Amino acid sequence: MLSAAQSALHTVTNQLNKLTMPSIPQTYKGAVVEEKGGKFVIKDIDYKKPEEGKIVIKVLASGVCHSDSIVVEQLMPTGLPRIPGHEIIGRVVEVPSSEKRWKVGQLVGSGWHGGHCFSCRQCDKGDYVTCDQANINGVVTDGGHAEYATLRREAVLAIPDGIEPAKAAPLLCAGVTVYNSIRNMDVRPGDVVAVQGIGGLGHLAIQVANKMGCKTVALSGSDSKKALATELGAHVYIDSSKEDPAEALQKLGGAKVIACTAPSGELMASVIGGLAVNGQLVILGVGGKVEIPMMPMIQKRLSVRGWPSGTPADELDTIEFAMTTGVDTRIETYPLDKVQDAYDSMMNNKARFRSVIVFDE
Repeated sequence: MLSAAQSALHTVTNQLNKLTMPSIPQTYKGAVVEEKGGKFVIKDIDYKKPEEGKIVIKVLASGVCHSDSIVVEQLMPTGLPRIPGHEIIGRVVEVPSSEKRWKVGQLVGSGWHGGHCFSCRQCDKGDYVTCDQANINGVVTDGGHAEYATLRREAVLAIPDGIEPAKAAPLLCAGVTVYNSIRNMDVRPGDVVAVQGIGGLGHLAIQVANKMGCKTVALSGSDSKKALATELGAHVYIDSSKEDPAEALQKLGGAKVIACTAPSGELMASVIGGLAVNGQLVILGVGGKVEIPMMPMIQKRLSVRGWPSGTPADELDTIEFAMTTGVDTRIETYPLDKVQDAYDSMMNNKARFRSVIVFDE
């Protein structure tokens, strides 16, 4: 509980911050998906004051993710119109009078996890990211591809000083997904960790595995990305067009973890034979089905598992890990009116390596 003095100080701080923040407009621009398979439309959105338990931010950066296609293609019934975007960095511009933690002027972020119910079995266990009634920013509720965004207070993290908002934004989904998955696979320095796919997720996964001290192996279907993979931190590069990736991994002693970032069930199936005893294949990219040979699964005690993103605490861990170790988010930036170009570049695998919508402070 806050003391009377602390509460008064908090109120004064909010009032002072409001004096230094730009005035809030009655309407703002947002990139809206209005129909299944449709293009983004830039529209005027009515500004709404935050309800209790929510805050409003002025968006500074919003990462474009493959999962934005959930809304565009209606891969799940999100409701339309909808503003996508779940890699959101911005500055707090308004909070309800009851808000005690978040202050006007704070630099904050919010990722895929957009809030939880606090009352289901998973929430009781503290596993908020798998909440039965979990909110998803930019999917269930409007997200960050707009000048302003409303966020649930429990889904927000404070962004540390010293990191560029556009660089931080992709860490709230792509970054936390690869970091959280690898660190929860019980890997130790020297273990072989292979990364299948060198794209938006893969370019981060290679760096994370390297910075954790693992013997990092990059798997790709051609020789064209060898120099890039080496630059990112791969100790070994396997070109699956020239050699069997599973056999090549076994020559290294087998992989403790294979992180599959490219959405191809066929590719995932081709590498599972490269796992060491007790090895784990972690699926991080969504796409199709995976056919798995059962005998080696039993004989070598292998496992296949997926991993979702993470909570605000996980997102903060990811950002701090990246800042401490030098993990670099490689981005291309776009203004809001070019959001369609950013989305198309990402969907056509042309982005190098994450597309981010940026806004003026």
